[in-house]
Parts: sequence; structure tokens; C-alpha cells
Amino acid sequence: MFGKDELPILGILRDISIDHVQPLVEIFTRCGIRYAEITMNTDGVNHLIKEMINMAGDRITIGAGTVLNKENLNDALEAGAKFIVTPALIDDVMNACLQNKIPFFPGALTPTEINIAWNAGATMVKLFPAGLFGPGYIKAIKAPLNNVKIMAVGGVNEKTISNYFRHGADAVAFGAGILLSEWLENKKYDKIEDRITKLINAFKAKDSNNLTKEV
Repeated sequence: MFGKDELPILGILRDISIDHVQPLVEIFTRCGIRYAEITMNTDGVNHLIKEMINMAGDRITIGAGTVLNKENLNDALEAGAKFIVTPALIDDVMNACLQNKIPFFPGALTPTEINIAWNAGATMVKLFPAGLFGPGYIKAIKAPLNNVKIMAVGGVNEKTISNYFRHGADAVAFGAGILLSEWLENKKYDKIEDRITKLINAFKAKDSNNLTKEV
């Protein structure tokens, strides 16, 4: 995942409805977002995953998030999810993904958890909740664990994304902070696209700006 010519940015879709799928597919495609997850605690998630895969085709790779157990995992894979994201280290889910060579992003926070997840064979470790500790925490983690690939999840927006990458994040994910429930409910897709565009512009400008205060 996240090829060298792809944005290392994942969209997290939670509590969406079928009406949101096509507009979000088109927004993500226009903005260059190539990876999205739908969380397993979203109503009708299996149908949503299938429909998003059908609508996106090869434009977006669709995975499943908030996978908490083997039942969630089996449902996600049956629906066609191409990668799996968990909020914590869940051994049976992690082992099944590794055995079946499914890209897997386990959630971890402490150095011990991060090291365990990476050594187990994680595609990338989901640092969660990154927003409570800020970009500087990634720099501190990567001082001794410099080989670990980290995706920052939580607190990622157009104001913070640059610092996450400057401090060593290999990827980030955005969710409810940009895909506001009010905008989704009222179909204000132009506002969502504007926020995602600003996020991407901030990412692309990260190397040309001076490092700002850590948040």
C-alpha cells in the first residue's frame, strides 16, 4: 500500500449511508485519495463495502476498520475488503491477516505495543490516538524504533499534517474531523472536498515550510 506516487493518506468512513458512497468516491478520486476504510461499527457495513468497491473500481482500494474480532474480519473479507485496520493489538485478527497475507494496520500507542505489532509483521503500525500526544511523539518513538512504519491516526487536519510527516510519520489517516457528520447529513459535499483539498495542499507544502510549533 501507499506506492511512491500515491498520497500516503487514508480516509476513514464511519457512520455513512449508502447515499454518501458515490459522492465520496468521486471526491476522493478527484483529490487523489487512493485508500479508504469503512469501519465495521457502521450500520450496514458489509453492503457499504461491497457498494463502494463496485463504485470505485480500481480508483480506490477499500478496506475495513474497527475490526475487533474474527467475526468482524470474516465479514469484512467476505464483503471484499482489501486491507484491515484495528484500534488495538488483537492477536487472532493479526495472526489471520498475516497467515493470509492481508495488509494489516494494528493500532498501538506505547513503544512496547508498537514494537510488538511491527515485529509481528504489520504492514504499518496505526499510532492511535496520535492527536493526544502530537507529532513530537512520533519523533521520540522513531529515535530507537527508526525502522517502524507509522500511520498517525487522530488529530490529523490541514493544520497538523505537515508536522506529522516532518516528525517521521509514514502515512496519516483522517476521519470525522474532516468528514463532518453535519456535512454528510446535509450533503454539503463541496465543503468536504474543500477540506480534503486543503489537507492535501498542506501535505504537499510540508517540505517548503519551516517547522511550526508542535501540536
